[in-house]
Amino acid sequence: MKKFFSRSQDSAAIMLRSFLFMITVVMMVFSATMILAVGHQLLETSQSNSDNIIKNLKTTVIDGDHDWKAWRFNSTLNTSTSYVHVHNMRQDAAETNYYSPGTQNLLRVKFTKIPLVKNLYYRPHTGFLLFNTGHAKGIDYQLWTKLNAQFAVLERVLLVVVIILILTLLISPLYIRLIAVRLTGALKQLTTSAEQISTRNQAADPLPVPTSPTEVANLANSFNRLLNRLFQQTEKEKLFVANAAHELRTPIATIQSHAQLIQRRGKAHPEIIARSIDYINDESHQMATLIEELLTLSRADRTQLDFQPYDLSQSLQTLISKMTPVIPQKIKVTVPTQIKVTAHQASIEQILTNLINNASKYSPATSEITVSLQQEKHQVSVYIADQGRGISAADKPHIFERFYRASDVRGSTQGTGLGLAIAWQLAELNQATLTVADNQPQGTIFKLEF
Repeated sequence: MKKFFSRSQDSAAIMLRSFLFMITVVMMVFSATMILAVGHQLLETSQSNSDNIIKNLKTTVIDGDHDWKAWRFNSTLNTSTSYVHVHNMRQDAAETNYYSPGTQNLLRVKFTKIPLVKNLYYRPHTGFLLFNTGHAKGIDYQLWTKLNAQFAVLERVLLVVVIILILTLLISPLYIRLIAVRLTGALKQLTTSAEQISTRNQAADPLPVPTSPTEVANLANSFNRLLNRLFQQTEKEKLFVANAAHELRTPIATIQSHAQLIQRRGKAHPEIIARSIDYINDESHQMATLIEELLTLSRADRTQLDFQPYDLSQSLQTLISKMTPVIPQKIKVTVPTQIKVTAHQASIEQILTNLINNASKYSPATSEITVSLQQEKHQVSVYIADQGRGISAADKPHIFERFYRASDVRGSTQGTGLGLAIAWQLAELNQATLTVADNQPQGTIFKLEF
């Protein structure tokens, strides 16, 4: 029980303290309301009885000893709880004051008025008294009614309420604890499983998904999706680092071998220096290109592009005019004017540059590259078609993977295997779709669709 009331911040302790506070407040408000209601009802009943006695006295018109004795004889007044004082103010009255038993002793002690309650007084050694008065035909009638019986009922009600409150406060922690364990047990199990998984350097194990509560089950499913995504991302990064190291190892090894060749045989055979320097220069350019593409891909993984509407037709025409002098193939252009898209212009131009360079790299110099722009309803598409060797069905699912190169071009054509991966990543950031298809009768068509 001490643990229940500790200042622990777990769900069970917070729930217990909150519910106990709420139950205590509710029970106290309920108790006070019920006591006030019962007390008011008892006071109303006493007031009604008092009014009836006064009404009876006024109807009788006590104007002498005979009237007083007759009323006393016929009245059902309980003289142990009620006190009557009749004051006859008539000029011909033989007796001016009549008192029921005990009334004179009662009046010898000063009464204390109870605030907020009409006609309620307190007298030491007597208790609470309800006062009522009436007047008829020159005669004043005063009545004091003891409320001891009513207060005894009220005390009994208060005792019952206190007992119920105590029992509620004793039973509630156990019941609330059971509910808290039921609600938080699955969450604690989920936390324990997550801690165990975090200590293992293995494949992402799924967290157990409880059947209830629904919120914890949904949380476990969300965690599993997050863990799976993080695991896949980590594996991709590991593969990326391994591939990058592998791709960099070849040019570095070539540079080192030619540098060592120059050191060993350069003086004796000067003719090999120029050839080795050419190899070193080519490999260093290849390595610089790879590093630049690695940086571009790394930035693309972390960047968030700012979209702006711009004229894709004009941008495409400008890009093709810049690339036409630097590639051997002829570029056939079909670009309507005034086609606009909302995207990141610089990254879209980089995608198209990579695709045109890729088409040029794997196509004969005498072939033709076709660049076309089409708008259909709410879709805008850019097509880049070449007449090269094409891409096999087995290679198509992998061409956008990092460092992937088909076996028939690896070693025969220079490249890093990152150009299409960068294009695909930038297309994703621009909320565009990049796909590949065969060009008939020969070649490849890349489609960038907005």
